Amino acid sequence: MNILVINCGSSSLKYQLININSEEVLAQGICDRIYLEGSILKHKAKDKKIEKQVPMPDHKSAIGYVFEILTDGEYGAIKSLDEIKAIGHRAVHGGEYFRSSVLADDNVIETMRECSDLAPLHNPANITGLIACKELMPDTPMVCVFDTAFHATIEPVAYLYATPYEWYEKYKVRKYGFHGTSHYYVSRKTAEFLGLDINNSKIITCHLGNGSSICAVKNGKSIDTSMGLSPLEGIAMGTRSGDLDPAVLQHIAKKENLNIDEVLNILNKKSGVLGISKLSSDFRDLLKAENEGNELAKIARRVFAYRVAKYIGSYVVAMNGVDAIAFCAGIGENAVYIRGMIVEHLEFLGVKLDKDININTIGKAAIISTQDSKVKICVMPTNEELVIAQDTFNIVSKL
Repeated sequence: MNILVINCGSSSLKYQLININSEEVLAQGICDRIYLEGSILKHKAKDKKIEKQVPMPDHKSAIGYVFEILTDGEYGAIKSLDEIKAIGHRAVHGGEYFRSSVLADDNVIETMRECSDLAPLHNPANITGLIACKELMPDTPMVCVFDTAFHATIEPVAYLYATPYEWYEKYKVRKYGFHGTSHYYVSRKTAEFLGLDINNSKIITCHLGNGSSICAVKNGKSIDTSMGLSPLEGIAMGTRSGDLDPAVLQHIAKKENLNIDEVLNILNKKSGVLGISKLSSDFRDLLKAENEGNELAKIARRVFAYRVAKYIGSYVVAMNGVDAIAFCAGIGENAVYIRGMIVEHLEFLGVKLDKDININTIGKAAIISTQDSKVKICVMPTNEELVIAQDTFNIVSKL
């Protein structure tokens, strides 16, 4: 069965066409700069690639181009859209409503709208893509897979903020967590890779990319995670500040004559390692700059590694131990020096890094700790799209 996975951002649309039986990616690509001039489609099907500028005034037109290129005689992967049996949509915020993936109907869409004030940049785009697909392929079942669903098992002691309880009662102010599909996939693949029983294990998963989050997975369930009400909470990231004293918002708003939305925009888009370094959110740029003597690039990388290590340490406490720590996503899978910097802080756990294996492990599954390390350290490539496709298949196969 072929399943199309759609991930709509505010001005972009990523997609993969996956044969769920073989788990083969038949085609993949991205529509970028939707709503803007110079919108572009980048597409790959096996060994064939194409990149072209096409007008995309909205998500519906972008999805139309995706359907067109998927069935193209030269660059396509299928002969007809009839070969797509279901579409799985990444949905960022399900609030407290969705504890698992669901078949997308009008009620689901309306509930997602109710959650939009919790994810104003993400949920409206997710909804727009979902509706566009429904209009273009009305007879094809659609499934929503929520970033927040895996974290629905977190207990109140971990998800409640120490703020007036009325805020939770009235406005559902609490920790929700994100990157759930990644943490779910990586925790299970890590257990399988190491021969652990996922239902009797303590695994810390580190999804490290431009957006980063850490998750404590005990016996296969998320018990705590670093992101909160929004993806802004947690470790310092590419452009996000992560944890900080809330008084900073008031202080800077007064000093710079900014409103709260303007300050939050800075914390989301101009902070993190970009803000500290004044240079880049790309760790490759920071490494190059550090090697050339840039002190701020050096500090930015160390702030990132230090914050990750602190969260790992706190989750060892939360789970009363740890069997394995897994790195995934762009930085986790590829930035070998960052992994080394993080693990340096974990010697108190009896962790020992095999430096040679670490240096030679890029984008592939591997144990990068020594044989006598008391905690196993792994690199485990994530695959969020496959999780979305699998969840979609599991739901539509019961129809």
